[in-house]
Amino acid sequence: MTMAMEAQSRRGTNDGATGSPIEAGSDAASASRSRTTTGARRPRTVVVNLAVLVALGIPCAGCHTPLFRAQSPDAEPVAESEPSGTPLVGDLTFPSGMHYVLVEGVGLVTGLDNTGSDPPPSPERDALKTEMQTHDAMRPDAILASKRTALVVVRGYLPPGVRKGDKIDIEVASPARFETTSLHGGWLMQARLREVAMIDNQVRRGDVDALGGGDVLVNSVFREGASDEPSGLLKGRVLGGGVSTTTRKLGLMIREDSASVRASTMIAAVINERFHHFENGDKLGVAKPVNAKFIELSISPRYRNNVARYVRVVRSISLAESPVDRAARLHQLESKLLEPTTSATAALQLEAIGKDAIETLRKGVRSRDVEVRFYAAEALAYLDDSEAAGPLAEIIAAERAFRWHGLTALATMDHVSAYDGLTGLLSHPSAEARYGAFRAMQARNPRDPLVRGEILADSFAFHILPGTGEPLVHFARTRRPEVVLFGNDLTMAPPPFLLAGRRIMVKKQDARQVKVIRFEAGEEDRVVICPSRLDAVIRAIVELGGRYEEVYEAVRGAKAGNYWPGRLAVNANASSGRVYDRNSSESPPDDGADGYRVTNPVPELFQDRLDGTPDRADPDAPDDRVSADASEAPESTSFLGTIRGWFSPGGTSE
Repeated sequence: MTMAMEAQSRRGTNDGATGSPIEAGSDAASASRSRTTTGARRPRTVVVNLAVLVALGIPCAGCHTPLFRAQSPDAEPVAESEPSGTPLVGDLTFPSGMHYVLVEGVGLVTGLDNTGSDPPPSPERDALKTEMQTHDAMRPDAILASKRTALVVVRGYLPPGVRKGDKIDIEVASPARFETTSLHGGWLMQARLREVAMIDNQVRRGDVDALGGGDVLVNSVFREGASDEPSGLLKGRVLGGGVSTTTRKLGLMIREDSASVRASTMIAAVINERFHHFENGDKLGVAKPVNAKFIELSISPRYRNNVARYVRVVRSISLAESPVDRAARLHQLESKLLEPTTSATAALQLEAIGKDAIETLRKGVRSRDVEVRFYAAEALAYLDDSEAAGPLAEIIAAERAFRWHGLTALATMDHVSAYDGLTGLLSHPSAEARYGAFRAMQARNPRDPLVRGEILADSFAFHILPGTGEPLVHFARTRRPEVVLFGNDLTMAPPPFLLAGRRIMVKKQDARQVKVIRFEAGEEDRVVICPSRLDAVIRAIVELGGRYEEVYEAVRGAKAGNYWPGRLAVNANASSGRVYDRNSSESPPDDGADGYRVTNPVPELFQDRLDGTPDRADPDAPDDRVSADASEAPESTSFLGTIRGWFSPGGTSE
């Protein structure tokens, strides 16, 4: 066999012709497989590469004579594919662990203003009593009977690649058939969350996957005019209140017809050649072959906020390629990169190649076409090349369809040019661009003095970012309670009367000052006099015991009464399904418009699973609910889904 391969190499066989690319909409790792190679190859390199392909069971150009077919009892079956295609990791694998895992439980909300209820006899009450007893709670029935407490159903989602200790948002809901009237102002005691399913008509609960607790932010707070709606008062969130107690496995399943220990080991080796780090002088890779069918992946730090892209890039790595083949493929990928319809898949393959592809990607950055520029710059950003920052910042500012992916890419870069690009966006007219840049800067370096901010009264994060744009106040509804003030002019006109919740009032003191008053029945009023600057008023409200929702109500009231001329935004985050219209100079104004759908899913940095976004990190990926040992789990239904009718009087969830 070796002699035959060497002989073929000396003949300088042409490996094939250009193939057709696979359009976006399928998994990006199933990218264009075509390449053209000409000229003689070095025999030693070819022997190694062909040996690898034969061992993995992949056909290659020039390997179709009987001499290269299986000749031993243990040889792997050979799958048919285009002879001219460069074999990629994605040809033999599909992702595992890319779905969001729903975790659920029951919990107790305390500190209510006599709006709770004694839950009726039910499996939920029994489950909560059992939980309370494990916490050594005395007289659980008496606690449950109090109007200051309420039983709630708690749920959250563990994202792909979640690590032990990572925080998640959790949702709480009081069943509508209970007599609780509001969860406003409540505190969720620590609840244990598990993966729960209905299997064979029986409720099955797994181990504790997360713990959750903290301030409950009811949904009606951010819905103007909805404060009296029962559904808005009986359902809410604890932002960042969940903590994962497990690390989820992320990896690649090897297709059945190619699975073997040898294939698993070789695939892991080529992945580790591309993604690795050094620890105490040892070179450590990200891929670990667990068995013949599964390769476990640890997430490269640069992709922590975009796991779906990471898996796509990994699956775009070549399984075997000589330097001559690599040069030829780079030339062909350059042509594909410069064509808008194939630029996305070409950029992924170039990113998978790594540093050798930087010069090719730089040519794409200089293109006049916005799609080509974006996909080339995005790939360069994950390679931490300085030429990515400027084009990304420009496209983020101009095209909303590419905004979330561009911001996430800038957040991965260490180069100072990325910092300059993000700070420039803090004055952008768009609230989502400004807040997105802020969040990207936090992800890039949370200790940066510009975005570090402070925690007020252990209740919420508070940030003031100077800038030249229109004054803007942003309130978060994901990750953590957070108020961000953008702009230099934060002065409000002293209002004659403004409520911040039910017990705090803001009144005019004089032309430049306001009086913030807290009143309690039977107690003397507490008063703080402060300048009529928005930041000073917020601090005064917190000093008098106000929380996140009271601050929001005060700012909303100031905006509604025209006492503050700036803008107010809530959760200016990504929405899925955005499109870019190739026939227009700018993106369509709504997500339902016709156009070209951006290939990447919403990155984890801007994902909000509780708002009903897809339960897989990559909506284009095949269903990957496969365990590490490739055993198929029985079909199951979420336990929360079986009680969905509890969440509103009409019998449907909100």
